[in-house]
Amino acid sequence: MTPAKWVRIWNERLPGTPLVLTQVPAAEADALMRAGEADAGFVRLPVDRDFFSAIPLYTEDTVVVVPKDHVITAAEEVTLADLADEVLFHPLDDVFDWDAPPGEPGFERPATTPDALELVAADVGLLIVPQSLARLYHRKDLTYRTIVDAPRSQIALAWPEEATTDRVDDFIGIVRGRTVNSTRGRATPPEPKQQKKKPAQGAAKQKGGKPTGRPVRGRSGGRPGKPRRKS
Repeated sequence: MTPAKWVRIWNERLPGTPLVLTQVPAAEADALMRAGEADAGFVRLPVDRDFFSAIPLYTEDTVVVVPKDHVITAAEEVTLADLADEVLFHPLDDVFDWDAPPGEPGFERPATTPDALELVAADVGLLIVPQSLARLYHRKDLTYRTIVDAPRSQIALAWPEEATTDRVDDFIGIVRGRTVNSTRGRATPPEPKQQKKKPAQGAAKQKGGKPTGRPVRGRSGGRPGKPRRKS
């Protein structure tokens, strides 16, 4: 994720409330929010809808990571059929739930995606990942190509449904593009200060300086006179 835009908007609207970002492996995001150590998170769907609320944001392209001198780099895009004879690693933290993993299985299942990339760099197999992970773990000796018919990964903003606070709702509003004037998902603007009302001009005062609220008329010479009786 690149949440810089949303962070900037947050800081503009809520300058007194810090927004702390924590980068964690995808497999740990669920537990972090369940433990109350994070208010919300960007995750890959699906999530446990009995516990989390989620807003789908976008769908990622899927790519195959290969050594820079691999024959696949001659094409701009590939299909799963093009990879049928290739050794493909499926790490234990693989984000795809394959019914039947493509390609030839590797000699082992690496524990993590970075471990699998080390094997790709050693030219003993290839790796299929969402494009964001290929960018996150970029190496100078590796590159990637889009797979046009592979499963795709959907990114969402998720949060514990029972723990939706006003500030979480503010962040949801920012991510969804609500303006500062929207009635939901924003900080409550401060109430305008009320101006003190001045006594009416010419109001008479009692002892102690308290206004009587009864306007009077003055006689010539500027001295106040008695109020006229109503007929």
